Amino acid sequence: MDAMWRKPLLVLGLETSCDETAAAVVRGFPPGPGEILSNVTYSQISEHSPYGGVVPEIAARAHAELLDGIIGTALAEAAIELAAVDAVAATAGPGLIGAVIVGLMSAKALAMAAAKPLIAINHLEAHALSARLCAKLEFPFLLLLISGGHCQILAAERLGEYRRYGATIDDAVGECFDKTAKLLGLPYPGGPEIERWAKRGNPKRYALPRPMLGRDGSDFSFSGLKTAVRQTVANHSPLDGQAKADMAASVQAAIVEVLSDRVRNAMRRFRKSHDGSGPFHFVAAGGVAANCAIRDTLAAVAAGENFVLSVPPIEYCTDNGAMVAWAGVERLAAGLTDGLDAPPRDRWPLEAVRHVESPRA
Repeated sequence: MDAMWRKPLLVLGLETSCDETAAAVVRGFPPGPGEILSNVTYSQISEHSPYGGVVPEIAARAHAELLDGIIGTALAEAAIELAAVDAVAATAGPGLIGAVIVGLMSAKALAMAAAKPLIAINHLEAHALSARLCAKLEFPFLLLLISGGHCQILAAERLGEYRRYGATIDDAVGECFDKTAKLLGLPYPGGPEIERWAKRGNPKRYALPRPMLGRDGSDFSFSGLKTAVRQTVANHSPLDGQAKADMAASVQAAIVEVLSDRVRNAMRRFRKSHDGSGPFHFVAAGGVAANCAIRDTLAAVAAGENFVLSVPPIEYCTDNGAMVAWAGVERLAAGLTDGLDAPPRDRWPLEAVRHVESPRA
């Protein structure tokens, strides 16, 4: 297994958990970085924009129509044939179940046709490992996973071993951004729009709550913030352009402050459970980690707590095939593959991912 681990591995990765149809070819071995030979993504924004959010049936249909062509493009851009890959990896969950099925079934067909191993990837683990795709990063590290559907802080001890420190008790931070944008009449997807409008807004104009701020632990709550935004918008409607910018800035400031507080608690817990003075590694991943205000604030918090922040480049924060392919590299290097009966899952906690011993150097 040592020899296999030392050999650069070539993996085709498919991602269809939500509204991005993606395929990529990545080569490398842990702890990274990997070489991205291709990374092709089609975002279904135009399909879902009329509805102000992702429609599961539309997403699954679009994946079914687009995925074959995207796989072909990814292989062509990497200048390889399917026979050259060492394995085929695909997101098997969590996600929209119909969308997940499309990608996983395609991967099973490719793996069977080419007589290659199949690797069923946990979407959250793919995000978690994306920092190792982009830069050499050793375990353990503290992980903040923030996206439209997920918000949690975990200690990543090694491949397949993740200890949750905190999670949202209601809504994810990305959902809060998106719902705020919808209330303000901003286009879908809302997160990037809130960030853009916030740049010219006054973050102190609207007094919004900071749920869970100052409490012990690292759990999150954003439903109360969403409710406060809805009530404030209703009370001041119609909002002119400056008022919308001020609300965007106020919401972003509240979210940044909550994230900072929860992360700081988690860093102190991580430091206590991992002997030594540091510096320790801190990874932020997921689509919301593309927000520059959040990245800048997390960097400052990390520096103050003797952690080093690692955030993948923006194009690898949002859902993409390269992170799935890299997770496949990591699992294949550890000797982990899956049978063709691997099930698609709409729910799959990161703590439930299969635990393995770290490969020997």
